[in-house]
Amino acid sequence: MYFSECIGAHAMTKKPLILITNDDGISAPGIRALISTMNEIGDVVVVAPDSPQSGMGHAITLDSTLFTDEVYFDDGPQKEYSCSGTPADCVKIAVRELLDRKPDLCVSGINHGSNASINVIYSGTMSAAIEAGIEGIPAIGFSLLDYGWNANFEASKAYVKSITKNALAQGIPDGVVLNVNIPNIDKSLIKGIKICRQAKANWVEEFDKRKTPQGKDYYWLTGKFVNLDGGEDTDEWALENGYVSIVPTQFDLTAHHFIKNLNTWDLNE
Repeated sequence: MYFSECIGAHAMTKKPLILITNDDGISAPGIRALISTMNEIGDVVVVAPDSPQSGMGHAITLDSTLFTDEVYFDDGPQKEYSCSGTPADCVKIAVRELLDRKPDLCVSGINHGSNASINVIYSGTMSAAIEAGIEGIPAIGFSLLDYGWNANFEASKAYVKSITKNALAQGIPDGVVLNVNIPNIDKSLIKGIKICRQAKANWVEEFDKRKTPQGKDYYWLTGKFVNLDGGEDTDEWALENGYVSIVPTQFDLTAHHFIKNLNTWDLNE
């Protein structure tokens, strides 16, 4: 399917075309809040998972079929599709099959829960944004530090709107995706926005081992988040101190600083 009507509206209104996705699923309150805000800024197309896909990282579907269905929620955007695949799949299929032009911006979220620090590696929300960045589309991932399904996203909307409008006006460099996290506090207590680096932190994980009634072992992953970084320029510090954090994230994983040293290795023995 193509969006000729949507594109025609774009030409007349001069509004940016904004692709919205997430990892909590198309009916999640977070994405509905994001849609509401983006409707004030541009022409919106939604392609999001038909069920929760949290923690999927950058997984893509290779061994099964993908389905999309046009859906209708509240006063949603001009076009909205649920997809049976992962968040990264949603961006791929939007760009390759559902749109006849490249979006001006892709926004992912608003995620239910933190994607600060090392969480960016596991996040389906950020992986969708990164997939858009790989496709050459400016992209932002938004997260609220509240894992509850009934999280209140009202305090997030003003910051989401401001950051989005600035991204459209100022531009985001190729190869860079913005990772935005919003503290779960009253709007009046948010002190502002901090541009940050990703904190050095990790999950100390354990597996809760149990047995089925048939005697087969099974496991539940549990863990505790540990911040190993004492810096005051990190996303974790900003969030703990009442600021919205923005980390410019890159998907070039090359350790450029180590190339010179690696070239000294005797690798031809």
